Amino acid sequence: MPYPTTLDAAIDPTDPYAREAQTFPTLTPEQVQRFMAYGEAQDVPKGATLYERGQRAVDFFVILQGEVEIMDPSRDGRPIYILGPGQFSGELNLFNRREILVTAHALTDSRVLRIRSADFRRLIAADSEASELLMRAFILRRVALIRHVHGGVTLVGPAHAGDMLRLRTFLGRNSYPFRLVDTEREPEAAAELAGPDVDAASYPLVIPPAAAALRNPSNLQLAEALGMTEQIPHDEVFDVIVVGAGPAGLASAVYAASEGLSTLVIEGVAPGGQAGTSSKIENYLGFPTGISGQALAGRAQAQAQKFGARLAIARAAADLDCSQSPFRLKLECGGVVSGRAIVVATGARYRRLPIEGFDAFEGQGVHYAATAMEAQLCAGEEVAIVGGGNSAGQAAIYLTGFVRHVHMIIRGDGLAATMSDYLIERIRQSPTITVHVQTEVAELIGEGWLQQITWVDCKTGERTRKPITNLFLMIGAEPNTRWLDGCVRLDDKGFVETGRDEDGLALASQFATSKPGIFAVGDVRAGSIKRVASAVGEGSVVVQAIHHHLAPAIR
Repeated sequence: MPYPTTLDAAIDPTDPYAREAQTFPTLTPEQVQRFMAYGEAQDVPKGATLYERGQRAVDFFVILQGEVEIMDPSRDGRPIYILGPGQFSGELNLFNRREILVTAHALTDSRVLRIRSADFRRLIAADSEASELLMRAFILRRVALIRHVHGGVTLVGPAHAGDMLRLRTFLGRNSYPFRLVDTEREPEAAAELAGPDVDAASYPLVIPPAAAALRNPSNLQLAEALGMTEQIPHDEVFDVIVVGAGPAGLASAVYAASEGLSTLVIEGVAPGGQAGTSSKIENYLGFPTGISGQALAGRAQAQAQKFGARLAIARAAADLDCSQSPFRLKLECGGVVSGRAIVVATGARYRRLPIEGFDAFEGQGVHYAATAMEAQLCAGEEVAIVGGGNSAGQAAIYLTGFVRHVHMIIRGDGLAATMSDYLIERIRQSPTITVHVQTEVAELIGEGWLQQITWVDCKTGERTRKPITNLFLMIGAEPNTRWLDGCVRLDDKGFVETGRDEDGLALASQFATSKPGIFAVGDVRAGSIKRVASAVGEGSVVVQAIHHHLAPAIR
């Protein structure tokens, strides 16, 4: 049963704690009996710790008798939930080797069924009913941890600062709970948390529970300090290394891992890629009411890890040695991983505006995504969006729920050539969206952060200046292929050419590159259709070609 503070969530039906039957279900006696085949029953004395925050690869527990308390170390050991007979421990971290966020100990003398980490994976693979039940509960528990900031960290600093936004984005897109304390709005609370020796130059701070504060860490430093990423043995050789965790890369990981291939995913920032920043995708098959890019990526990540894929975040690819087999992939953090096949799914880098002083406003008013976090920053204001594709249209519609007015700035004559009809119609009917055609941003103005922008009508030369402090850029991207270092043939724009070998002869797979064993899927591939559904399709289909490549080695 939950504690009274958790029961308060019943007021809000969207809170996972209010969906107790799904978030904290009770197994039937028959289900418990099936689970017994994978573990061993143990007596646990009152006060004994089953696991504690910071441990990796923790075991799975079913309560047979007694009670086990789940505690939040980030809130001075505040209790979250009491598990009773038939209930079980764990959340999404059971599917990976990241550090657990909470602590569990026996409230009374208890008896538990302990299933070791490796045996838990066997249970998930063999019992589809159990897999569905546990996966649903684990997803809801992680959502609850994020919503209530259980087991998380405190982020202290000025909300609009570039590094503050970077850290918020990194934690948010990686589904890590955090509480924000804005030094500009809550100076006393911030000073109390930061301590007397911290000055303005030290912000932002990341304060973990019972650990030293991190002063403006890089994404990699933060991921390592919080145990957010996998620890990959350098002597392990994977069947498949997927570089990039966008829709195409995650699909490759799901299908490769589910078909028994040892799979490692390397991702520089967070799962989802460019699609992960989309506020709502409404034309993806199977989601008639739409789904956010981050939610789609989160589900795909959990699915891949359920099948055994390992995901290393904040680990960007730096260089590929394709002169030998297995291939050796060098990472920006200095590590090296080896794989018999490589799937290139690195997508593209966002394009920037060729405006003097542009760099000073990145993260200080210039955004490349329109999610809930950015929407909060510009609530009640006027904003501008540069771009005429689906991403720009989705962002404009989403932001109308928060801002006073949206200005869409496009260089073309209209939206018909680049945007889906359903988005165009919604934009046309919205009284709070204005589309400025044949228009370009000419100037960004501000001190410390963006305060005004100027755009120019390319036909008349008329210039318009607006007090806009948030500008969203959605003008396409350039392929992330520099790390390939000449291993595969690229087209004149840097996209990976596929379907033909070094001599130009057709290959059996349209996703095979000029180098055997290296494949490309998604936006990084020359000629690909820039749609989420297409990327997912390519990522799943390429696994068949990987099997053919690996077959001689397997035999």
